[in-house]
Formats: sequence, structure tokens, C-alpha cells
Amino acid sequence: MATTFVSVPLKKASEVDLFKPLSKFIGATYPSGESQAEYVRAAEEVNKLRKSAVGRPLDKHDSSLDTLLRYYDQLCAIEPKFPFAENQLCLTFTWKDAFDKGSLFGGSVKLALASLGYEKTCVLFNVGALASQIAAEQNLENDEGLKSAAKYYQLATGVFQHIKDSVLSALNREPTMDISPDTVGTLSLIMLAQAQEVFFLKAAADKMKDAIIARLANQAADYYGDAFKQCQYKENLPKYFYFQEVLPVLAAKHCMMQANAEYHQSILAKQQKKFGEEIARLQHGTDLVKTIASRYDEYINVKDLSDKISRALTAAKKDNDFIYHDRVPDVKDLEPIGKASLVKSTPVTVPMSQKFTDLFAKMVPLAVQQALSIYNQRRADLVNRMIAQMRESTNLTNGILASLNLPAAIEDISGDSIPQSILEKSSSVIRQGGLQTIDQLIRDLPDLLQRNSEILDESMRILEQEEITDNELKTKFKERWQRTPSNELYKPLRADGANFRNTLNRAVQADKVVRERYAAHSEIIALLCKPEAELNTAIPSGNPTRSLQGSEVVTLLKTLLASLNEVKKERETLENDLKSVEFDMSSKFLTALAQEGAINEEAISVTELDRIYGGHTDKVQKNLKKQEELLANIQTAHEEFSKSTQSNTDANQREEILKKLAAAHDQFVELVANLREGTKFYNGLTEILLKFQTKCSDIVFARKTERDELLKDMQQSMAREPSAPNLATPAYQTAVSINESTSGPTPAPRTVFQPKPQPPARPPPPSVGSTYAPTSYGTVTGTSAPASAPTSAPVSASPALIGGTGMPSQAQGPPYPSYQGYPGYYQMPMPMGYGQFGYGQYNMPYVYQPPGQPPFQSAQQPQQPGYPYPQQQYYQQ
Repeated sequence: MATTFVSVPLKKASEVDLFKPLSKFIGATYPSGESQAEYVRAAEEVNKLRKSAVGRPLDKHDSSLDTLLRYYDQLCAIEPKFPFAENQLCLTFTWKDAFDKGSLFGGSVKLALASLGYEKTCVLFNVGALASQIAAEQNLENDEGLKSAAKYYQLATGVFQHIKDSVLSALNREPTMDISPDTVGTLSLIMLAQAQEVFFLKAAADKMKDAIIARLANQAADYYGDAFKQCQYKENLPKYFYFQEVLPVLAAKHCMMQANAEYHQSILAKQQKKFGEEIARLQHGTDLVKTIASRYDEYINVKDLSDKISRALTAAKKDNDFIYHDRVPDVKDLEPIGKASLVKSTPVTVPMSQKFTDLFAKMVPLAVQQALSIYNQRRADLVNRMIAQMRESTNLTNGILASLNLPAAIEDISGDSIPQSILEKSSSVIRQGGLQTIDQLIRDLPDLLQRNSEILDESMRILEQEEITDNELKTKFKERWQRTPSNELYKPLRADGANFRNTLNRAVQADKVVRERYAAHSEIIALLCKPEAELNTAIPSGNPTRSLQGSEVVTLLKTLLASLNEVKKERETLENDLKSVEFDMSSKFLTALAQEGAINEEAISVTELDRIYGGHTDKVQKNLKKQEELLANIQTAHEEFSKSTQSNTDANQREEILKKLAAAHDQFVELVANLREGTKFYNGLTEILLKFQTKCSDIVFARKTERDELLKDMQQSMAREPSAPNLATPAYQTAVSINESTSGPTPAPRTVFQPKPQPPARPPPPSVGSTYAPTSYGTVTGTSAPASAPTSAPVSASPALIGGTGMPSQAQGPPYPSYQGYPGYYQMPMPMGYGQFGYGQYNMPYVYQPPGQPPFQSAQQPQQPGYPYPQQQYYQQ
């Protein structure tokens, strides 16, 4: 029994470079080093794998199918690790419709989407298609071939079913017809029916019980019937030539499987001595194979099955007629044959290939990356908050000591020399470059600001320009322009741009504050930078009380100041410790993702930060509390010290200058720190803005590519559409009225060519011994013609009559294809009596008349106005 199995054609993909965008994202996300280089090499391997899977024709072999499966597995593996989206990592994939063969000018239907889910769906479709092709190539004469065919058909069934369930959620727009739920659902039913047929063939080859074989065949027939109905009743499927070819195969398979079920059930009936049922089932099987042979012989050859059933029916009838005489029941009265399904669709579970190795195994998923990013931000906020708290305390300490002129007050005993603390501060400022350092840092700030502003402006400009173009095309093509509007797609990017703009504005305000502070303290800082001799001259001399040398209050102040310096040094150590704490949270987040399927970042981060930084927080608070106690004791001792000193004008002026010099040092240190921090901020922001600009450029380029593809598709679509509008049906083609229904159809108007000039009639031959002579062409002289007989007239002046019926001839319209199955073929109904060569269905044939008798004359038909019947020989040459 020769049979035919249906296979599915592959989709064709356009070339896409995966390496460039993936490597760019890797370079922007991961620090340079061994890990980054490894990820870049993995991106190159993924690009090669795609070319092997969809960039070349595939053989109908296991190795080609495994390549497709490995590429699908790799897509599933990288999907959670890269931000594939139109406004992030934008990759546009273009695939052609597998069943649409296109037209001469329009090309085939294709769809381009910036969606990894679309790529996965199309690759999975090719997995099912290639599995069906490999299954159809198997040798079903041996056991291995049957097992392989069943395996591949069940794989194709599961794949197409998975696409049906997931395609609409994977895409953000209407898919092409080949991957639509209706189409892949139909293909899944076809593959399921073919897998069941393979199980039937194996059961028959293994000589299993006829009851089991009949059930398997009946189930296969049921599956084929469902697939046939699915193909027939889905309005979009029959338009494909592919499904026009598949429909008769499914119908034939349905009948063939029913015939097989009836045959094996008849054997079971014979074994149960139900000879009438045996004959009834064999007769039904005979009718089924006759149907196949008469309608679907070009698709399936059932000669062997027909002969087998025919022999069994002949023997059964003979035995029943001569021996058993059992009543043959009607087919409708027979007990239904049971069903047994052994097929099961193979579920799509990743990895699908046993040879799959994740090229990005060391890269954490995107959810973990995002959680790590938020965690790092929380950690930075916590550390910066504690460091800022300690620095504020240091600035407060310096301000209080400067206001108390400490430690310069207890060091200035002679009254005419520079205190040691002032000399140390002066040397420190001079070593750091003094005013020149501040001036240079301030001069650099505008250039850094301008550079960042230009980068941000350019990024927003290219987005604005692309959005204007998209809006213009949307206005022009209206509903034809089916893609995500740019103003919606760019909302996250515009929000990021607005945040960057606000950050720059705040930086400008901070720069203004720094400049104002510098202008207020630049004069005293310049004095602090002078040489020791000039600085000593600038400081007024005083006459403090020398008796305070070695007093108890001075000793107490020195002790308290020394303790305060220890507290400040401890604070510097704490700051370095806070900055150096490192803890990898990847394992925590990965564990949470594996166990719960999601990451509660806030709960995990807060718990871990408290555990890691809890001890450091306690140390910082103890340090700050100790500083408060020391400052309180220093202020109390200083009040006692001030009461013991002599107060005069020179001493007061000297004390004020020393206070200002001490404060100038603190201001210098703070200004330099702020300016350097601002420079670092601008440089860091430049890197971030460059990445933002690259991101904007990439998405605009991807949108441009998508726009060009969409315009091309629209041009092809418009080329396939009819160029002329639908015209109203002419009056002569409409149905005739009731009053005119008996006069026959009105022939279509056509050009009537004038006949060529005809030669004169041939003269009659001479009469020699004849009793009659023709007087003219078409008359006989033996009997005179009736007076009422019509005289011959030119052809152009008489209506065209067919077979003497008086009915006008049918106009010769455009030729219609005569072969069956032509899409759009409809047989034109012809008027009664129509004949191509003038002989109607009911015309009387020409009868030879013996000499001397008048020819047969039909009843004269009334003349009707109409178009003359154009003879072929009258057409212009």
C-alpha cells in the first residue's frame, strides 16, 4: 500500500548580525577583563550558530535538526541575560511566510520585528517543519524507520502546539499566516494524525491483534478527519496553495484509515462467527477504497488494500451464501469501532538538544543584574551617608576649633612668632599648589559641562528627528503604518534624558556655590600661601600672659586636642574600611531566583546590608558621640583659658588673624575636594552620556532599518493589489427580467468584423440525362420550394441561431482553464441547446433525403433582434 505523508516547508530568514549589538552591550555593562573577553567570544559563537541554523539550506538529517535545536536553546538561555527590547538592545529579525510563494512583482510576504520571541517562534517553526521532512524521508519498511518517523512526527506535533499556545504572547502584533494559531494548530493535528498512522503501520507489521490494529486505524481516521475539517473551515487556510494540495491527501487518508479499520474489524467479526457483520464491514471498506480510487488516485495508491478487501469480501460472500446464510446488517447498525491513541506530542522543554552548552553560562540573568544594580545603589547610598556624616562632623570640629583659635591660642606664647599649627597649615596649602590649583580646577569645569551638554543635546536631537519622520509616515500611510509609535517607544529614553538634564542643572548650581565660597576666602588663602617671613609680618604682635606657660588649663586643652585628633584619625580609618567592604550578592539573588522564580531585592538587600555594615555603623556612631564629648570639654576649658589671658587691642587683632588663617586652610581643603569631586563627576557623567548616546544611536538605526523594511513590504503589498477600481457590472451581464426570461440570455456585445468579399456562386453543372438539377446552392429542383420558405440572406443580416432553436449563440468570452483545482475556477452555465459546433443537445441530426423528396424543414422560429453570429472564416486575417 503506497501512501503519502505531508511535510511542512521551512521559513526563510534574512541575515542579522548578532555579534555587534551583543558585544557592544557586553562592553558597556561588564568591566574590561577576562570575563568581558569571554563574553565577547561567546557572542561571536552565537552569531556563527545562527548562520548555521537559519542562514543556509538545511539537509533532511538529524545533524541539521540538532543545529536548529541548539540555536533555539541558546536563544532561550540568553533571553534572560540581555535586555532585548525595542528601546534597549534592539535587534530586528525578518522572516518570510513559509507557504506564501509571492508574485512576480510583489514578492513573498514577510514580517520584520524587533523581538527575540519572534525569532524563537520562527526557529521553533523550522524545528517542526524539518522534523516533518525528516520523518517523511524514513523507510517505513523496517522497524527503525517506523520508530524514527513516529518520534519526529510527535516532536513536530508538540512544537506546533507550543507555537499555537505562545505565539500571540510572544509578539506584539499580528503574525504572518504560517505561524498564526489557526495554521500551526492545523499543522499540529496533521502531524498527530501521521504519527498515529505510523503506529498503525508498526502494529500491522508486528502482526498485533486485529482488534488493536482496527482501533489504531480508526483513531488515525478520526485525527485525519479533524485535520481535514480544520483545514476546510478556517477561512484563511484554503487560500494557500499548500493547503489546497494537502486537503485531498487528508480526505484520502481519512477514507483509507477507515477502510483499514473496517478490514481488521471484519477479521475480528469472522473470528467471532459474525459473518454478516464481516460482509457489511468489507462492503463498507470496498466503498471507501473505491472513493479513494475515483477521487484521490493521484495522491494515494490503494490498489493493494482494494485487492485485499475484495478477495476477503468474495470469500466471505461465498461462504455465507453456501454455508452460513447470516443476515448482512446495514452499516449504520454496526457497532462503532473503538479507538486507541498511542501518540503523544513531545513537550517543548529547554534544553531540547542533548548537545547544548550555554555559551553564556557564567553570565548572570538580567533579573539578577538588575537586582545587583539596585543593591549596589543601596550600598553606595548607605556608605556615602555614613561618610558624609563623618565629614560633616570633621568640618564642624574644624570650624569650632578655628572659632576658638585652637590650637594656635595655646601655642602663641611669645606673641611675636607664628604658631606651629599655622605654619603646618601654610606648608600644606603651598604643597597642594595654593590658589593656582583652585584656579585651574575652576577653569576646567565649564569645558567639562559644555562637553556633557553637547552629548546630551545630540542624543535628544537624533531621537526627536526620528520621531518626526515616524509621525510623518504615520500621517501619510495611516493604518497601513503598523509599528510601535516612536513617541511611546522613546518614553524611557526621554525620561533618562530628563534626569541627566536635571543632574547637569544641579551640578551648575553646585559650581556656582563653590565659586562664591572661593571668592569669599581667596584673599585669606592667598595670605596663607605667602612665605613665613611675609606671613609673620602680616600677623600683628600681641602681649599675652607668659604666666600661662605650663598652666593646668593649657595642659588640659593640649590633652583634649590630642584626643580630638585621634578621633579624627579613627574616622579616616573608618571611612577607608567602609569603602573597602566587598560582598558578592550574585549567589544570593541566583538562589532566590531559582527557588522562588522571582527576586525580592529589597528584603534581601536590606537584610544583607544590615549584616555586613551593622558593625561599621556602630563604630561610626561611637566615634561621633566621643567627638561631641571632647568638643564640650574643649569649649569649657577654653572659657577658663580666656578668663586667664590679658585682653587688649593688639592681642584681639592677632587672635582674629590666626582664626582666619586656620579657617582659610580648612576652606582650601574643602574647595579643592569639592572641585576635584566635581571634575570626577563630570568625567564619569561623560562616560554615562556616551553610553546613552550610543544607545540612542543604536535604537534609531534599528528603527531606520525597520522603517526601510516596512516601506519595502508596503510597496510589495501595493504592487500585489489591483491597480484599477472595481467597476459596476454592465447591464447586459445582469440577470434578465421576468418578462424576458423566456427569450434566452442576451449575448455579450463584441466587435463584428465585416466579411470579406465573396466570389460569385458556383454555376450548376450541365444536366445530362438527369431528372433534376439544382438551381442554386442548397435547393433541389425536383420539388418546388414553398413560397413561405425564407430566402437566403447574407450572414451579417440574420440572427445567429443554434441548431434551429432560434436562440442566440453564447458570446465567446475569455478562456477559462479547464483543469480542476484551479483557484477561482467556476464553470459558466450555458443556455439550453448550446453546442460549440452548432449541434445542440436536442437538435435533430442531419438525415439523408432520397432524391425527389424535399429536405426536412423545421418550424420557422420568430426573428429576434440580436448580434449576427460571426463565422470563423470571416475574421480579419
